[in-house]
Amino acid sequence: MRYVGAPRPSLLKRLMSDDARLILRPLTVADFEAVVAMQLVCFPTGDPWTRSEFTSQIKTFPRGQIGIELDGELVASSSSLILDDDDYEDWHDWRTLTDDGRITNHDPDGDTLYGIEMQVHPKMRGQRLSRRLYEARKDLVRRLNLRRMAVGGRIPGYGVHKETMTAAEYVDNVVNQALKDPVLTSQIANGFVLDALIPGYLPDDEDSVGYATSLIWPNLDYVPNRSKRRRRRAVQRVRLGFVQWQMNRVTSWEDFEQRVVFAVDVAADRRADILLFPELFTLVLLALVGDVSSPAEGARALAQFSDRVFDLLRREAMRCNVNIVGGSTLVMTDDGNLMNIAPICHRDGRLETQAKLHITPDESRWWGVQGGDSLQTFDMDVGRVGVLICYDSEFPELPRLLTEWGARLLLVPYNTTDRYGHVRVRTCCRARAIENHLFVMTAGCVGNLSHVKNADVHFAQSGIYTPSDVQFPMDGIAMEAPPNHETILIHEVDLEMGRRQRTEGTVHNWLDRRTDLTGVSWLGKRPTTDS
Repeated sequence: MRYVGAPRPSLLKRLMSDDARLILRPLTVADFEAVVAMQLVCFPTGDPWTRSEFTSQIKTFPRGQIGIELDGELVASSSSLILDDDDYEDWHDWRTLTDDGRITNHDPDGDTLYGIEMQVHPKMRGQRLSRRLYEARKDLVRRLNLRRMAVGGRIPGYGVHKETMTAAEYVDNVVNQALKDPVLTSQIANGFVLDALIPGYLPDDEDSVGYATSLIWPNLDYVPNRSKRRRRRAVQRVRLGFVQWQMNRVTSWEDFEQRVVFAVDVAADRRADILLFPELFTLVLLALVGDVSSPAEGARALAQFSDRVFDLLRREAMRCNVNIVGGSTLVMTDDGNLMNIAPICHRDGRLETQAKLHITPDESRWWGVQGGDSLQTFDMDVGRVGVLICYDSEFPELPRLLTEWGARLLLVPYNTTDRYGHVRVRTCCRARAIENHLFVMTAGCVGNLSHVKNADVHFAQSGIYTPSDVQFPMDGIAMEAPPNHETILIHEVDLEMGRRQRTEGTVHNWLDRRTDLTGVSWLGKRPTTDS
């Protein structure tokens, strides 16, 4: 049974009955009407959540949205998100801190659980339900090993006293227990420390006259995890490398292996953290296949090398202490489908994969390649990355989803036959960098393979691209290779600059999305994560 409207008169009596069940649980999208109905009772002068705001909260950070129900009726709720203390200078603007209630600025790598709303139905007050919600938040902070919890608390009792005292005097009286405030009194009782008084926090809040208090609950159990990437840092330098691969015939597997080992050694000597190979750089192995009757037969013959390619790249990642995204190669799946798959080889020995989702007409017509149906981010030891193979970068929905899932860097191996195709990939990657406040690195193939139909000529100018703003190079290009020349280039970027630009940049493309009008949803497969 779902709560709609005011609770029945017997609500409090049912709480006292022997068979009453008070359950603390995560909120779901189906709770929207119940939450809004309670908001209208608890905060009659405020604006309740819209359906899009509430749905965005549940979708973005489900663990932070909590409710309490009595015999199936919602009687209290709490909403929160995670932010990074370094990203916000004063924590004094509710709309900025919550993205107008949509919480799309939720940062899984942040250090602070920020509470944006808590409500208890008036007929259930005095039953310590707010304490239960605060304890649930504290438990979440401890389980996620966050540094603290912060709230910007309304002071709705101040409105009736505004003619006789200042807001600061009112807060002092509440802290000293000379007055009781419906919100602040409960927060102090739950261990929060008053940090500041904030004018203009919610200008439309008539009961609080726009004021709020900034309160902090420190997590005394917080333990900095030194085995992982630090959450808070002024700089997060990552050394990136790409291979602009020359498509020459190889005479043996050992010949191919020697070229791969050389490229990885060069990157390791320059202490690269990530090395990116191009899409289908393994086409050179077709020289070892012999005569084939059709391009499709050749593609399936190339797939026979996939396990050896993956093993080689994984071994080199561990040997040279470099995370390797091995471009892509053709793979025959267990169900007989031919797919274009990128191996992600971590330097600790882990191997993950990302299939190409969008298949070009030529890949389908000449080779019979099938598109994948799974998308994910990859947690490298230098941060979370996304991998999109060539044509996938030309569909803005995918980078948007990867950014939403926490990616800070987008890696795009590509393979184009002419300048037109290269320009499509390059232009789209630069747009993805601007739209999502990401660094984007590409790697392509150059040279000719006269014996390979549909991939006989190649054009590339690999690069590392940035958002376009004053913190970055004027042209938005961190580094770019000379066109159509074999090379291996290494460049260091500060991923923290990209993350900070989301909130401190000249424009805020990510935060200014009109999610009340448009949205992007993933309908395919995705590995389960805790974020």
